[in-house]
Amino acid sequence: MRYSFFFLILSTLTLSAGRLSAQQASADSIGQVLPLHQAVDIAIRNNLVVNQTDLQSQSYKVAYDQSWEYMLPTLSAGAGQGTNFGRSLNTTNYTYVTSQTGSGNYNLNAGLTIFAGLQLQNGVKAARYNFEASRLDLQYQKDNITLNVLLAYLSVLSARDQLAAIHDQENSDTIQLNRLATQNREGALVVLSNLTDLQGQVAQDEINIATATYNLEGARVNLFQLLNVPYKRDVEFENNLSVADLAAYPVASPDSLYNSALRVLPNVQSTALRVLEYEKALAAARGAYFPTLSINGNVNSYYNSAATAPGTNDKIPWGTQFHDNRSESIGLNLSVPILNGFRVRNNVRNAKINLQNARLIETSTRLVLQQNVELAFENMVSAYKQYKFYTDQAAAYAESFRVQNIRFTEGVITSDVYIQAKTRSDAAAISLAAARYAYVFRTKVLDYYQGKLAIP
Repeated sequence: MRYSFFFLILSTLTLSAGRLSAQQASADSIGQVLPLHQAVDIAIRNNLVVNQTDLQSQSYKVAYDQSWEYMLPTLSAGAGQGTNFGRSLNTTNYTYVTSQTGSGNYNLNAGLTIFAGLQLQNGVKAARYNFEASRLDLQYQKDNITLNVLLAYLSVLSARDQLAAIHDQENSDTIQLNRLATQNREGALVVLSNLTDLQGQVAQDEINIATATYNLEGARVNLFQLLNVPYKRDVEFENNLSVADLAAYPVASPDSLYNSALRVLPNVQSTALRVLEYEKALAAARGAYFPTLSINGNVNSYYNSAATAPGTNDKIPWGTQFHDNRSESIGLNLSVPILNGFRVRNNVRNAKINLQNARLIETSTRLVLQQNVELAFENMVSAYKQYKFYTDQAAAYAESFRVQNIRFTEGVITSDVYIQAKTRSDAAAISLAAARYAYVFRTKVLDYYQGKLAIP
């Protein structure tokens, strides 16, 4: 017991070390830039649910293979050898002897089920549907991880763009602040509050930069958590956002999107296969009501060391006895179930319950999918409208600030007017950066529902 416990601890540590080694290898494979496709590959490779689902699918493949092999003939061989002491029967002349004798029995048996209510055939079909559904479950988990990594990656890009925009805003304010500070030192500054207002604005920019930096780090950490590898601070990310991603989405209605999702989503197809699986499982259970017809054959022989040739005391060799004592038989067996504790009836009842549950799951999956598609479509429409609105707003406020910036530089307006115009322009630029990626998020979700989720 003590050694078994030690072996268990050692095995656990070995597996843990192997897991950490695999994670470290995945982290070390990340270079200075982490492309999106590599992030997806690492996340799928390291995800616990994906790996467990894959192992479960492999187990179902074994069960499927076994269901076929149940229909193969059975073949077995047996042998027994013993030594008798004292009085024993000499099987060659059926006389009793009082001495030490050796004996042996040998047999070879074969059998084949001819008919068993189609239990085996329906079992094969049920196992096949189960295995095919498990492969779809595996693909569903991979698609989920792909979508989550894609959204997390885009969150990093969004946070990075927002931080860059705030840095640009801070640079613009710093230039104005330096200009006013120079005027103040030369005694040419007319309104001192212009300088102090700009100092406060630059300080606010620094606060915004700190907040945006924190948000970016949070987005990066969240992505690495999905990858299930140690966090690397010095990694850069590719910008996979293109102009085509910001075009109006081509789907005309949620109904067309839902119909596409029904055809391509693995989890929907999986639930449909589960229904077929349990239908065949029910048919297999009902097959136990029918008689079972099988054919079998066997070959037997035996040996006894006390055997002697008739009329002599010469021992008969083992080979001669094995040949002379051989017998063969072949026959048909018919087994008719009459009463077996109602096991068959209860198995059928349980199979019906499982089938009803599978149908409920299929219906629920379709209903939830329809609701999710409706919500995803409305979110996409809303995100696109906001993106277009913020595009127009950012352009208008940017032009307004450009004019006010010139007027402030020329001393026509005071700092409060300048800061107000810049605040509006900065807020619109940040909102546009967020809205741009929010719209792309929504389109990628719709791509997922259509089976068109592409990773560049």
